[in-house]
Order: sequence, then C-alpha cells, then structure tokens
Amino acid sequence: MSKEKKESWEWLKAVVIALVLAFVIRHFLFAPVIVDGESMMPTLEHNDRMIVNKISYSFGSPERFDIIVFHAPAGKDYIKRVIGLPGDVIEYRNDILYVNGESIDEPHLEEMKLISNGERVTRDFQPITVPEDELFVLGDNRGRSKDSRDIGTIHIDEVIGKANVVFWPVSNIRIAK
Repeated sequence: MSKEKKESWEWLKAVVIALVLAFVIRHFLFAPVIVDGESMMPTLEHNDRMIVNKISYSFGSPERFDIIVFHAPAGKDYIKRVIGLPGDVIEYRNDILYVNGESIDEPHLEEMKLISNGERVTRDFQPITVPEDELFVLGDNRGRSKDSRDIGTIHIDEVIGKANVVFWPVSNIRIAK
C-alpha cells in the first residue's frame, strides 16, 4: 500500500472512531439541553445550556430536589425539580412543603421568596400520594411552571437524566442546585 493510501486509511479510521465515540457519548452518557422558558427561574435562566447526565440514574434513583430532564406529555422534554418520590404524600399549605406529614425546607426557593415580595411562591394543594415508579416534579418559578400540578406525576422511565451543570453562557458556568 502506498504511503498516501495508508495515511488516508488512518485518517478515515480516526474519523470513524471519533464519530462512534460522539454517538455513544451523546446518546448514552451525556447530552446538552437548552432551558426553554421561565419555569425554573431564578435557579435556571431561559436559554441556559446544560449537560444532562444520562447515566446518573442507571446506578441510583432520583433524589428529592434533583433537577431532572424528562419526556413530558405532548412530546416535549421538560426540566423540573423532583419534589416527591414514590410513595410520598406531598402537600403544600401556607407556602410550606409537607412530605409524609413533615415540613421540609426548600433552600432553592429562598431567592424566589425574596423576589415575590411576601406573596406565596407555591399555591396550596391537597395531599397527593405519589404512585410507585412515579415522581412529583415542580418548577422553581411556581407561578409560571407547567408541572405535576398540571400534567400529573412522571413515570421514572420518562426521566432522561439529571441536569445540574450549566455550561453556557460562559458568564453563568456553574453547578445548579
């Protein structure tokens, strides 16, 4: 084989390997997602770009207050915060989250409470029991979020992954909590 053909063959192999690796990483490990809308403000801004960790729940289950991306009804992917886990009884009274009868602090809502000027952040709702293999999710901007209060609980199989790394815009690179 001539030197040029050998070099071309090496380049072709390198490109094919790179494409296969990119495919595997994108479809099975990590993927970018763009925040669309105000439902997670002030934690996440409209047009923030994030990395979704698709393998995080292969070795564990979602935890309360994780930020997840999931397939929602109507064929769209949503990004919300896990509030209720399977078997939990979730209730809001007077802007306080109750899980299985115990009040739970939501430190991620502190900034939203400051912005709301004393108004309630989360409207009250009656106790909801989260079914087995389901999650109850809410946006941090509770007044402008279409979430489990509207679309119901989310089956765990609909979860794409955990999203907590904002990589764009550069000025906002951070771990979202």
